[in-house]
Amino acid sequence: MVAGYQAKSVWAERTFAPLASHALKTGEKVDLAIVGGGILGLSSALHAARSGLSVRVLEAANVGDRASGLNGGQVIPGLKYDPDWLLQHFGEKRGESLVRFGASLADGVFDLIARENLDVPVERAGWIQAAHSETALRAAEQRAKQWTARGVSAKLLSAVDVNRLTGARGYHGGWLDPRGGAIQPLAYTRELARVAVDAGARIAENTRITAIKRDNSEWVLTTTDGRSLHAKGVIVATNAYADALIPGLARTLLPLHSFQIATAPLSDALLASILPDGQVVSDSRRIVIYYRKGPGGRMLLGGRGSMADPTDPKAWAHLEHAFKRLYPALSNVPIEKRWYGRIAMTLDHLPHVHEPDAGLLVAAGCQGRGIGLMTGLGPRLVDYFVSRDPELLPFPPTPIRPILFHAFRNVGIGAAIAWYRLVDMLEK
Repeated sequence: MVAGYQAKSVWAERTFAPLASHALKTGEKVDLAIVGGGILGLSSALHAARSGLSVRVLEAANVGDRASGLNGGQVIPGLKYDPDWLLQHFGEKRGESLVRFGASLADGVFDLIARENLDVPVERAGWIQAAHSETALRAAEQRAKQWTARGVSAKLLSAVDVNRLTGARGYHGGWLDPRGGAIQPLAYTRELARVAVDAGARIAENTRITAIKRDNSEWVLTTTDGRSLHAKGVIVATNAYADALIPGLARTLLPLHSFQIATAPLSDALLASILPDGQVVSDSRRIVIYYRKGPGGRMLLGGRGSMADPTDPKAWAHLEHAFKRLYPALSNVPIEKRWYGRIAMTLDHLPHVHEPDAGLLVAAGCQGRGIGLMTGLGPRLVDYFVSRDPELLPFPPTPIRPILFHAFRNVGIGAAIAWYRLVDMLEK
């Protein structure tokens, strides 16, 4: 490890009780097998177990070691697209269903934490989308207007408002959605696993599935060491960590690295001037910057980074530059933590649901909103598996269509990130 390079996130400073993990025994039979022990897999497992299904969750690493436990902990309502766009694109019936689904996502997370008494730090003071340009501010005005028409107490923010609420410099304004907030994502993931196990689901960590094949009316899942599991149905919830398990799936996704930094604890005086009301923020840039207060009086900031796995603290330099630009008064505050995780984007910026064969369900594409989205989507997948009613799925199943020239994605994404950063910097 290079000196100064921190592999662990700020969330991992908390000590968690060991998870009740049950090693897979070859030949086991269950109603539902879930590949992937992140938020999507665990929310599916909890709902399935509570619905009376026998459930096995198979996680290639440890629960919380990947994106679900490494993200920024922002709970953002809605989808990437505004309500009016969804209605125009999907039609009145499907569009309205998607709007309602998106509107429910933040509530779904906070309600679940309260209902299940999860040991997860929560602050629900709202989400600010800060506009980096006049064009972005006009879009924020429309977004706030559309949600206000649907009963949300959204607030349009001036440049002065954004500066007062965030302490950050350089924004033209923005809008505030009171439904959003912040959680500790690793705690949330671990607690989802705990209550899923309490409900009857069985989790096997460090268990990689290398093949899923149909055998008459069952699915057979095989591990790297040759163990097998028989299931009536399968949910593949690997998202950005998709590999060759489902043919073509990985080539439908653009896996991106989300880099994050955490400062040393700030003084009380500095803390009082930064996000004094506790909102979380992401801005309108094409290469989004997002930030919030974190545990121990730290400031956390994240954004997209290099497609290569980092081996040096310089890989986080772009975030440190952004931090100093937004908060010049904090320029001398040390950066104590640097970490990253992998997220999955789709070309249309919508989550994708696939059903390559009856009883085999796949969902992927968080678009940077994975906490709310995957918490809400998991139970819908389970209900569809049980009932076969397509109306229960917010996103209609689509064929797996690999992205053209996907093999060159790293080069293309790297060039696109560089170009978008330049456009963001020049845009007025």
